[in-house]
Amino acid sequence: MSDLTTIARPYAKAAFDFAVEKGELAQWAEMLTFAAEVAHNDTIRDILDSGYAADKLTEIFISVCGEQLNEFGQNLIKVMAENGRLKALPDVCDEFLFLKNEHEKTIDAEVTSAVTLDESQLAAIREKLEARLERKVKLNCSVDEALIAGVVIRAGDLVIDNSVRGKLARLSDALQS
Repeated sequence: MSDLTTIARPYAKAAFDFAVEKGELAQWAEMLTFAAEVAHNDTIRDILDSGYAADKLTEIFISVCGEQLNEFGQNLIKVMAENGRLKALPDVCDEFLFLKNEHEKTIDAEVTSAVTLDESQLAAIREKLEARLERKVKLNCSVDEALIAGVVIRAGDLVIDNSVRGKLARLSDALQS
């Protein structure tokens, strides 16, 4: 766990609690995702490292974000700048999205397959994951021909490797031991 994650947690929790209170979880998720992308920008990182005063950093950051941030989002940026914590903004976003998913009982699952899956296959995977994880599942799909055949599913800490490449690797390990 990085220091930035530890720093980010109280900011994310405060933003999450505020968003829940106002009924604006989706809007806050969008704002923080956009602001985190801005913070990832190399030019902005250089500015954050430059030693500018907090009010100047706030002004620059908010001007780059434009109308993507509402008044309360701008206040969060101001508080983080005053405390020298703008570098932690991507971690704040990650923590906020984690809290949001926990609150909404949802989880993102990465599905990597050797070939493009059709809707019935995706529906079957989603249904089985939802039953197993007791949450709504959002599938993010990609294709990796190196798997040879099958799928690899990652949802939080859960990894299901049902690919031929994975089976060959396990067989190789078993033969070598």
